[in-house]
Amino acid sequence: MPAQYTMKILTDFAAAHLLRGYQGACSRLHGHNWKVEVQVTATQLDTVGMGMDFKVIKNATKALIDTLDHQNLNEIPPFDSINPTAENISAFSIPGSIRSVEQ
Repeated sequence: MPAQYTMKILTDFAAAHLLRGYQGACSRLHGHNWKVEVQVTATQLDTVGMGMDFKVIKNATKALIDTLDHQNLNEIPPFDSINPTAENISAFSIPGSIRSVEQ
């Protein structure tokens, strides 16, 4: 089994949202301080000895977080048409982060 190297960063953002069609308090506009964990796993190291430069991971994550921070998520695509649940935010975030890192 090849070695695995895991790099992880933690960050956060603040945003408001409401859940359309939800029966309860979350159907009203409210805010959260969202915690974000990004984890990258590599099976090989580069010539410097890194699986991935933390700077690359941090910059890709910051670019994504900057689109969400201090926003009403219900006004940002795709959350203007789907509920900004934790699950949908996660699903939205993953492809954007992967594209940013691969470029």
